[in-house]
Amino acid sequence: MISNTQPQNLASHFAPIVAEYRSANFLEGAMLAALTLHAEGALSVVWAPFDNVPASARLVVVGITPGATQAEKALDAFRTALRNGNDPAAASRIAKLKGSFSGAMRTNLIDMLDHIGAQRMLGVASCSAVFEPARELVHFTSALRYPVFIGGANYNGAPDMLKTPYLLRMVDTSLAEEARRLPNALWLPLGPKAGVAVQYLARSGLLDARRVLAGLPHPSGANAERIAYFLQRKAASALSAKTSPGPLDAAREALRTQLVQLTH
Repeated sequence: MISNTQPQNLASHFAPIVAEYRSANFLEGAMLAALTLHAEGALSVVWAPFDNVPASARLVVVGITPGATQAEKALDAFRTALRNGNDPAAASRIAKLKGSFSGAMRTNLIDMLDHIGAQRMLGVASCSAVFEPARELVHFTSALRYPVFIGGANYNGAPDMLKTPYLLRMVDTSLAEEARRLPNALWLPLGPKAGVAVQYLARSGLLDARRVLAGLPHPSGANAERIAYFLQRKAASALSAKTSPGPLDAAREALRTQLVQLTH
């Protein structure tokens, strides 16, 4: 674990360690210990290359924290980029692009954003254009930039990040820095836990609350029925008991109104 006085440029600090590592798995043994930024009881925070913030981003998609699988992929891409002769900053950018949203989650997110009219605010025919990695018009980030684990398992929002000193410090530093750099982007928290952090920044005056798109269903495939109803592809009468149409109707209309007001 590195000292309490963390290097200002973590990518540069960890680059030689990662470049020389030979094993396939990073989050184990001595390498896990070397990458650990903080450990306190069951809580641990590990560095992975999620530092790149594209200045061109017009949409910021905010999750809770990178999971172990995402961290492993990013670290592997970072190592490959370093070995190919890239400096730490360029390697971080490459690693970040490698981990961009793909598959069904990306499709669901694009469909929902188009459905509420975000494409008009972003000046594109469809939000699919924003998600083209090479254009760097979308910034994928997390309320807690670096992977957080509780008892070795992916952090899921408990304990409360705003009531846990080290996690709150991560919001106040890393996420706040991103808010300062991208104040004119649309900010989209994925789920209520990420929303807590984004709304906290808005209350702190670091973000314009009108640019925070709260209430969009999480694009996970596990949320398929809620997404289908939000997109008005499934009737309320066909919903299971697990899905309440009222909140989804309210969120859809509120988001549409919010985006119309932003474009005028």
